Amino acid sequence: MTTSPRRALAGLLCTALLALPALAEAQQAKSRAVIGMVLEPTGLDPTMAPAAAIGEIVHYNVLEGLMKIGVDGSVTPLLAEGWAMDPDGKSYTFKLRRGVRFHDGEAFDASDVKFSFERAKAEGSTNKAKKALFDNITSIATPDPYTVILTLDHADGNILFRLGENPAVILDPKSAATTASRPIGTGPFRFEDWKKGSSVTLVKFPGHRNAAAVKLERVTFRIINDPAAQVAALLAGDVDGFPRGLATQGLAQFRADPRFTVTTGSTAGKGIVAINNKRKPFDDVRVRRAIAHAIDRKAFIDGVLDGFGRPIGSHMAPTDAGYVDLTGVTPHDPERAKALLKEAGVKLPLEVSLTLPPPPYARRGGEVIAAQLAKVGIVAKIENVEWAQWLSGAYKGNFDLTIINHVEPLDYLIYTDPKYYYGYDSKAFRELVSRHASTTNPKERLRLFGEIQRQLAADAVNAYVFNPTQVVVAKKGLKGLWNHSPIFANDLAALRWE
Repeated sequence: MTTSPRRALAGLLCTALLALPALAEAQQAKSRAVIGMVLEPTGLDPTMAPAAAIGEIVHYNVLEGLMKIGVDGSVTPLLAEGWAMDPDGKSYTFKLRRGVRFHDGEAFDASDVKFSFERAKAEGSTNKAKKALFDNITSIATPDPYTVILTLDHADGNILFRLGENPAVILDPKSAATTASRPIGTGPFRFEDWKKGSSVTLVKFPGHRNAAAVKLERVTFRIINDPAAQVAALLAGDVDGFPRGLATQGLAQFRADPRFTVTTGSTAGKGIVAINNKRKPFDDVRVRRAIAHAIDRKAFIDGVLDGFGRPIGSHMAPTDAGYVDLTGVTPHDPERAKALLKEAGVKLPLEVSLTLPPPPYARRGGEVIAAQLAKVGIVAKIENVEWAQWLSGAYKGNFDLTIINHVEPLDYLIYTDPKYYYGYDSKAFRELVSRHASTTNPKERLRLFGEIQRQLAADAVNAYVFNPTQVVVAKKGLKGLWNHSPIFANDLAALRWE
């Protein structure tokens, strides 16, 4: 029996028509991505809240600044076209891009930069970069709509890097007040939806200057802080990639699975057991040193991070220029810890609270730290809290001990603020930082940077434990996720499917 040409053609057309929905679905899948995150921010305004999770969602995507920090730590102009520095290092002139618009249609110009920086600098501002950047700005001039001149109190060799961090993003006066709930910026993606407790969705902004180069139409950030749920979501295909924060226990499984890629890289993170310096007996440096001596950094990194980390002895990361390895200042020495507690007149057992936010390094790490402290007579009662509770509790100074990874680079200026949640109040340290800031000689700056690290280690402000390795797990074919984190950001404009 033969088939007529007409019937054969009809069959081919039918097959093609049936394939169209599948093809359309495949094309749609390649224009979308779901990115896993550990922590959900309490708001989406990085200029007014401290959580790095805010920047992971909005920085470079929805909100942009004058400068951009690349995955390799390099700094390039973003909303600025270029910049020039005066010879004394105290004045920077920025030329701004023309034709840039915010997502609501408002034009971007120098007045937006002036507004944003004055807002961040204002009394009562909660901008975490205020000390490092904005307190040093003495004037902001806008001689024309596309020129901004920043005059500094003292030269700051890190200012361009700081202008690339998320607290320095530029907002429009008309929409700034609602940024926390509905951010409006100049980035390649615009905010669409936030399902509290679950996800945040961004969609491509067709009016962006580089819209043609942006491959994804929609990106959803899924909030998953339970390690088992993270693994399950990746295996089920509900999440396309976890750029950072994934529990390391499941990595062998993903490395053995051809559907996934696993890469590692560096971070600027400082994993610490933070100590409330204002509370007794932690106001005694001998007690803080005892806590540091009680901690076995290697055991923590091997047992909690599965070896994906490096030990640190001060509030600096090995990636920082001028880093000094100070782990030898407070090496693991339980007997020395006991002697210091006795010398300080501490009655044992000393009962303390250990507040743990959701990330696996804190929840798993808390068990390890508590066991290590118990060996020197410190009984740590573990209190597991959600991220919002940590921010409203421990971060406000309501804690004894807590475990946290400080991811902001070069953030040592937080130790100059006695109101910061550690409660560290050292005039000598503030003077040291001031001398460093006012020094232009490179060798002297490097020497003073080393002294800054040494004082924090000697004062045992906190117990400095680990610098985490960045571990990225993604579906094979998803390209563009950062394998290093000089800052916590996800540059969605670089994402694509291959």
